[in-house]
Amino acid sequence: MPEKSIGFEVRMLSNLIRRDVEKHASLHNAGPDNGVRGWAIDFFYENRNRDIFQKDFEEKFQIRRSTASKILKLMEKNGYITRINVESDARLKKIVLTDKAVQLHNFVIKDIEKREKRMRDGLSEVELETFFRVIEKLRKNLENEE
Repeated sequence: MPEKSIGFEVRMLSNLIRRDVEKHASLHNAGPDNGVRGWAIDFFYENRNRDIFQKDFEEKFQIRRSTASKILKLMEKNGYITRINVESDARLKKIVLTDKAVQLHNFVIKDIEKREKRMRDGLSEVELETFFRVIEKLRKNLENEE
């Protein structure tokens, strides 16, 4: 076996990134359910200029109605979304992010940008290009299972 293992090094780096994310999330009271909630908040945020309904959420994340309903109820209970009746159809309720969710979204984006800057610190453009080229090759090697 080689002196250094790609898998081991990637795993160590992944653990460091995860710990950093968790440390900063706890500082902002982001909580353990941050995964799905974070993706959902990002989806609603990116689509904030149009009406989004539960069905859109189900389709985007390819989840069942019951799963979507549970996630949205919890997000509503925790103050991240509100559901507002639509005048044209009383059965429909559009999903709107609360200020609390927008603040969390903004915090997460800034946190990601800071972490990315820290990771890139001291690396040249050539090193970054090489890194991303190698990562792409590793990904392709693993996707092309023999």
